[in-house]
Amino acid sequence: MSRMAAARELLTILGASGPTGPAALRAQLGVSPKVLAELVHEAGDEVFRIGRTRAIRYARTRTIEGLGRTLPVFRIDEAGSVVQDGTLRLLSGHQTYWDQPGRGTLFEGLPPALVDMAPQGFIGRSFPTRFPDLRLPASISDWSDDHRLIALATRGDDCVGDLVVGDESLRRFVSRSPVEVDQRDFPSLAIGSASEAAGSSAGGERPKFGAFSGGRHVLVKYAPPGDAGAVRRWRDLLWCEWKALQTVAAAGRPASRARLMGVDGWRFLEVERFDRVGARGRRAVLSLAALDDEQLGAPRTWTEAARLLEAKPFSLPAQDAAHVRWLDLFGQLAGNTDRHFGNLGFLVAPDGTFRIAPSYDMLPMILAPAGEVVVPRSFEPAPPSGDTVDVWRDAARWAEGFWREVAACDELEDEVGAFAGRAAEAIAAMRRRVGPG
Repeated sequence: MSRMAAARELLTILGASGPTGPAALRAQLGVSPKVLAELVHEAGDEVFRIGRTRAIRYARTRTIEGLGRTLPVFRIDEAGSVVQDGTLRLLSGHQTYWDQPGRGTLFEGLPPALVDMAPQGFIGRSFPTRFPDLRLPASISDWSDDHRLIALATRGDDCVGDLVVGDESLRRFVSRSPVEVDQRDFPSLAIGSASEAAGSSAGGERPKFGAFSGGRHVLVKYAPPGDAGAVRRWRDLLWCEWKALQTVAAAGRPASRARLMGVDGWRFLEVERFDRVGARGRRAVLSLAALDDEQLGAPRTWTEAARLLEAKPFSLPAQDAAHVRWLDLFGQLAGNTDRHFGNLGFLVAPDGTFRIAPSYDMLPMILAPAGEVVVPRSFEPAPPSGDTVDVWRDAARWAEGFWREVAACDELEDEVGAFAGRAAEAIAAMRRRVGPG
């Protein structure tokens, strides 16, 4: 095989097989170690070496138009200071390698932190229309990982967590400061967010917008004025979410701080972001969804995931794992039928260990309208199981209390109060059957 043919064959093999060790490459190419080293050197930045000594593997790189083959990754600490946290290398087969000081990790797709950072949900839907110059697909559900990287590297200065990817996004972060808004601005911000999201991808998340208010970064959910049944129900559910977060906090479990308010006929639920510190500081967070995609092996519930997260490399403390199981059970008993993996998060310490993040998106979605129609629903509390018997009695006590407060609130629709009363009685009956323990 000629030298030129061997060079082309090297790239073909790496493009098809992914990262490959030198012994396997020499065998397939029929070349000596010296010649392989020369071929790799001649390939330049088309080939990247992973690891050292006997653990060496070679990978073919790929290019994203306008971004190149590598992207710098920066971390913003709680004081708002910027530190470079390695380089993201783009590899063939849609793999990425996060090359950090003293270590590196190969990922199928994007690293979990970047999965969480990518535009998503209600707020993310309007991204393609807000930044048409990026020429991204109109629906974020049609995006590839490369599309997500384009968004993160060029307009990713205010994403979830503490990372900023790419020089352009870092420049935007450094050059801009958050603009303080008052709650009197909330109706106009809500109208703007609804207009931007109109006609974009489906997602299911309720309308919301981000703001900097009272010296804090917040997410603001809203329900507009109106007498339609679905509108009234969503207004009641914002009250229920506020009360559920209060209940979780009163039970001694981590919960996001929230304020409920009415402005010009609108109802707003302002939830403080736990990944932000003051105006510019940030904290590292990861959702259970991002972790599950790469590392957990598809647990079915929060409770199953809690057991896996106690083990290394996550090392979630046993008390935090118990909080996760308690939240999963409380959520069921409080009618939260939307306990998907994006609705549970973790704070990540500098050493890589995890702590449970404050609870969020905890509300009785069992009462949510089906589109624009309010439909009757039934509720059955979950009994204890082998995984939840140690937290069941406490979670059931607080869930019953939550429903009784909902039933007693005269601001809510009669149907919501009646449902809450029945749910409280169903939990009370099961508590009697389970016994005091």
